[in-house]
Order: sequence, then C-alpha cells, then structure tokens
Amino acid sequence: MPLPKAELHLHIEGTLEPELAFELAARNGVELPYADTDEVREAYRFEDLQSFLDLYYELMAVLRTERDFEDLANAYLARAAAQGVRHAEIFFDPQAHLSRGVGMGTVVEGLWRALGASEANHGVSTRLILCFLRDESAESAMETLEAARPYLDRITGIGLDSAEVGHPPVKFREVYAAAAALGLRRGAHAGEEGPPEYITEALDVLGVERVDHGLRCVEDPALVQRLVRERIPLTLCPLSNVRLRAVDALAAHPLPAMLDAGLVCTVNSDDPAYFGGYAGDNFDAVRRELGLGEERLRELARNSFLASFLEDDEERRARYLAEVAAYEFRS
Repeated sequence: MPLPKAELHLHIEGTLEPELAFELAARNGVELPYADTDEVREAYRFEDLQSFLDLYYELMAVLRTERDFEDLANAYLARAAAQGVRHAEIFFDPQAHLSRGVGMGTVVEGLWRALGASEANHGVSTRLILCFLRDESAESAMETLEAARPYLDRITGIGLDSAEVGHPPVKFREVYAAAAALGLRRGAHAGEEGPPEYITEALDVLGVERVDHGLRCVEDPALVQRLVRERIPLTLCPLSNVRLRAVDALAAHPLPAMLDAGLVCTVNSDDPAYFGGYAGDNFDAVRRELGLGEERLRELARNSFLASFLEDDEERRARYLAEVAAYEFRS
C-alpha cells in the first residue's frame, strides 16, 4: 500500500492521457492533428512552459460534454487512489472551455459527477479549485468568477495558472479581492518561471494562503525566511520542473535544501499525463533521485494534509494525519 498523501497541485485537464483523448475525439467527432497515441507522446519534448501549453490547449479540444469531464475526473481519481492519494484538490481552467463554447455548467456539473461520488467510488475526498488564466485579461477573470457564482457550493477556492512571465499577480488584484469576499480560498502559481518577486506579490497583493510551485523562492533568502515564519505551503511538482526545464535534472532539485530550511513543501504531479507521472510517481522519483529517507517522505505526506483546505473538516484531516503516522514503509 502506498504512503497516504494529499494532492494539492493537479490540473484536471493535464490528466488527459492520449488514449482517452482519442476516445473522446472519436465520441465527439473531433479530428486531432496526430496519427496515434505514440505521435502525441513524441510531442512531449517541451522546451519550456509555453511549448507545453500549446499542446495542452490543443488536446483539450476533445472535452465537450458533461460525460467527457466526468470520465476525465474518474480516470484521474482511479490512478490517484492507486498511488495513495486520499485527498485531492483539483484545479480546472474554465476560460479554456468557455472560449470554445463549453459552458461553466457543463464543466462543473461534469466534474462534480465524479468528484461528488469520489469517496464512495475511489476512497478519495476532493475539493474543486477554479483557476484563472493569467495570460487572459483581468476583466475575463472577473467575468469567469461571475459565471461561477451559481456553482460556488461546489468550488472551494481559486488559483492562477498558465503562462507566468509577463503576467504579475498584481494584474488580478480585484478578482482576488472579490473571491475573498465570497469566502473562497486563495492560491496562485508563482515562482515557477516568474521571479521570486511574483511570490511576494502573490502574498501581499492577492492574499494567497498557498503558493503553487514557488520553486524560485530559494533565490531570495529573506523570502525563504518569511515563508518559513508564516508557514506558507509550497505545492512543488518535481517531475514537472524537469520536463519544463525549470531544473536541469531531478538530482539537482532544491527540494532537500528547501525542507532543511524549514519550508512547508508538498509534492504533487501538476499535469501528470504530460510530465511523466502521478503523485506516487513523484514521491518515488524524489526518494530515488534525491535520496529522501522515510522520515522526509513522511514529512512531505504530513505537509500535504496540513496544507490542504480541510479547515471545514478537521476530523477528516486528523484521520489522514493518523494514517501517515501509522504508515509502515516496506523496502
């Protein structure tokens, strides 16, 4: 049995495996510009974040109906459960669907068919996080938040993703203030390709409670001290960092030094269909390549539940933490 863990940085659209993409394309009459699944996987040689995003949005065209989103979420949840995920806080990108004529209701209702039954079907509790595309306008983000109002009983928080460089967090000050007024939890991608200053801005301007990625905080010792002092969680994605060339090789990843510094790090899969593995695969990779021992792995698992948006269910959080404490590693 794998180490129990929560996954806090997971884009549901990034779990679209090539096999399912072709299945949905056939179902919906969508023609993909690839001959087969092998050709799709050949396109996974990314130069940077933007080269990944180009493919990500291209394949997303197969997602059209509630059933498609339900199938997508169920496929992820089954894989996640098999790798020890007990709780998943799942990002989705409504603007990428709205721009294709797929309504907010279709996306949320479809995802919720799977998420609402996830505990019964997969043994995984869930939360749903609406992400804004930072390379779209602030006005578009606000319109998206308004479109989501009828579904806020199923949406726990907001996030900020897509192309980071040139799109600082301050751009989204107003929509984050509006989301906070609605009682939504707040995270944002910062410090993946963007500079450490974006992390500081996300904290000070957007009021984020969690930083997605945050890898480049290590370039600013004062920021590291602040993150440690304020216990701000970082949702790191090691295999993603390698595939998108944020680090040259997994063996060079700063995760051990970040843990030594006292940062609240978690390990997640980001877009696992594209980046070489799901949550458990990321744990296995950092254990193998970074030499993390059992207590470090247990710390990462414990951090994942402590950093989760489970304040409305502390009994559940305590139960998950007890599972981590009781876990026995096998060689």
